[in-house]
Amino acid sequence: MASKPNTSRQHKHFAVLIDADNAPAAIVEGLFEEIAKYGVASVKRIYGDWTQPNLGSWKKVLLDHSIQPIQQFAYTKGKNATDSSLIIDAMDLLYTRRFDGFCLVSSDSDFTRLAARLREEGLEVIGFGEQKTPQPFVKACDKFIYTELLRDDASEAESPATQAPEPPEAKPATGNTIPTEAAPTDTNRPKVPVKLITKVIDDISDEDGWAHMAALGENLRKLKSDFDPRLYGFKKLTDLIKARNGHFELQERGVTATGGKILFVKNRRTLQQQ
Repeated sequence: MASKPNTSRQHKHFAVLIDADNAPAAIVEGLFEEIAKYGVASVKRIYGDWTQPNLGSWKKVLLDHSIQPIQQFAYTKGKNATDSSLIIDAMDLLYTRRFDGFCLVSSDSDFTRLAARLREEGLEVIGFGEQKTPQPFVKACDKFIYTELLRDDASEAESPATQAPEPPEAKPATGNTIPTEAAPTDTNRPKVPVKLITKVIDDISDEDGWAHMAALGENLRKLKSDFDPRLYGFKKLTDLIKARNGHFELQERGVTATGGKILFVKNRRTLQQQ
């Protein structure tokens, strides 16, 4: 049995399997840009009945992105043979032991058991689908990214809007306080899960109530696979925390070896209790 490759983020190898019937071609650029954040798309396959005109938009982008189309004829009306073909290929790829994870691109709940089975083998599963995707499939993945966020117009940051003043920031004993920012407002966006973030900080914080920002993001995704700051109008979790300065305190404590900031966050109510 072949050994698995280096599992650092830069060297993770993913098999990307796309259900063409349940994924729009408009996401293709954003899809592979997103996958590149987690590793390398070593295998890229897309499944559908390519004799049908409804997949015309996908045909135009396959060559540009080196995606291999897999033909699956719809032998019986109302039956989705594409799902079966994708699942069989996924299991074949699983047993090669060449991959660190799978990216399943579909809004179809039929892949719920597949996602769970891949995770049982210790592989990372990242799901991509529309916000209508049933929750069982969303929760079966390690991380789930809504494809509405991957369209070209969704990646642009919105203009900050003026909001009601927040309580004044408390000064931490050490480190540098990070300036706060105004949150973008959009009545169509879901509400920021402040209670969830507060609970996670409480669970992973040190004796003084401070939690490492990277650990906060990791634990939020473990509890809620579809947690994504972009859903709430922020590019990064740090931006969301800055905008909720009435609830959270952000502190910088130096830089990493690669030049990135070392950030810690604390629940502001904890500060007020001191």
